[in-house]
Amino acid sequence: MPLPVFFPDATKAVVRTLDSHDIIATKTPGILVNTYHLYADLGRKILSTFGSIREFMGWDGALISDSGGFQVMSLAKQYHGKITDEGVWFNLNKKKKVKLTPESSIAFQMELKPDMAVVLDDFTPPQAKEAEAKDTVDRTILWAKRSKAEFERQCQRLGLTEKTRPYLLAVVQGGKWQKLRAECAKRLVKIGFDGYGYGGWPIADNGDFDYLSAKIIAKHVPKGTFLYGLGIGKPEEVVSLVEMGYTIFDCVLPTRDARHGRLYVFNAASIKQIDVHAPDFYSYYVPTKEKHYADDSPVSTACDCLLCTHYSRAYLHHLFKIKDLSALRLATIHNLRFYSLLMEKLRP
Repeated sequence: MPLPVFFPDATKAVVRTLDSHDIIATKTPGILVNTYHLYADLGRKILSTFGSIREFMGWDGALISDSGGFQVMSLAKQYHGKITDEGVWFNLNKKKKVKLTPESSIAFQMELKPDMAVVLDDFTPPQAKEAEAKDTVDRTILWAKRSKAEFERQCQRLGLTEKTRPYLLAVVQGGKWQKLRAECAKRLVKIGFDGYGYGGWPIADNGDFDYLSAKIIAKHVPKGTFLYGLGIGKPEEVVSLVEMGYTIFDCVLPTRDARHGRLYVFNAASIKQIDVHAPDFYSYYVPTKEKHYADDSPVSTACDCLLCTHYSRAYLHHLFKIKDLSALRLATIHNLRFYSLLMEKLRP
């Protein structure tokens, strides 16, 4: 598969408002599913019935399974969960709790049958002091060792070889503490993985993107391994990280923005004229603004998606105004095609 690539988040085995044929039509090569949510909501029975998550959702493209590490932060740490060296307990409600360990995360991901699996990590909170950040790094390393051991056991059990097994990716934590970022990366490299991800919150204290952490990670991992910008999705951030050597990205941003009436448009007259290295190479288009009421032009002439080749700005404005679900579908298709074009323009 040509790199770099962007995978939209199909958290619960669906990119909201789209089906698998819609995703393929945007020339999006793969999707990301979430281990925690599928583990909690779907379970193993469906996977044993259908064979894999791909067969269940009718998806023929590439697939990455996230470990559930982000939910360690977003759910367990914020909503009275429990985290120990053994694993994470998520309190879904008074009657239901879910326990996720490095071993159960990997075992479930192997049932999903992804092309790349991600090991469970302890997300460094954005406001963590250095001592707390150090604890998350130590636990991330502990879980990475156990995850790899479980991964090797699963590969042996399933008869997978170096050529047929999924890639295994570890996540670098440490927050804004750059010495800890470097330490985490070095310790993960000693364990040995196919790729390494920029984990944690990527926004610095001043509100800017934390490019320094991205550089530190890239500096301390071997050349030729995958570099993954987990959850990183603003177009200008993607461009900058590709220049550092990152080749895989996923984010909810383009699909979520689409559903809220925020579309990405290249500032170019045609696809051929797109220059992603130019300043301000794209802008946002908001179809709900009244000025688009009678606009017969396409959303973008530098796009060949279903929306831009078949419908006008006026029609999209109408669909959003009457709250028809097709507005969300067409907007999401457009934003995903924007990202697949962005990746095409970033490839050598």
